[in-house]
Amino acid sequence: MFSHVTLGTNDMERAAAFYDALLAPLGLRQRAVEPDGGPEARCWIAEGQQLPRFYVYAPFDGAPASAGNGTMVAFEAPSHAAVDSAYDAGLASGGVDAGRPGPRLHYGDGYYGAYLRDPDGNKVHIVHRGDLR
Repeated sequence: MFSHVTLGTNDMERAAAFYDALLAPLGLRQRAVEPDGGPEARCWIAEGQQLPRFYVYAPFDGAPASAGNGTMVAFEAPSHAAVDSAYDAGLASGGVDAGRPGPRLHYGDGYYGAYLRDPDGNKVHIVHRGDLR
């Protein structure tokens, strides 16, 4: 359904370190990317896949990046343990807790997730849906 998702950053090295740590337990790795005439960018993608992609860019308009109110990016995890690992890695890499890992049964049976804010304030969700799809 999605080609890619992009978030803005004011500090590319800090953001890259955060997302490298957060996304490694989910099987996503940073890959080289050539921005299309714009600012520096980073990209994460699953091994052997072309899409979907997750990007972090400095804003094209040159204005400071800001977190959107009500905006969130959710990453699917293969297990509860991967949610826990990604959450811990994100906190250790400059993220801020926005909801500890645990069941979120109000979203459905088998739903397990955690929430963080990245170093730029963007809300990130890591979720394992169990057997539900």
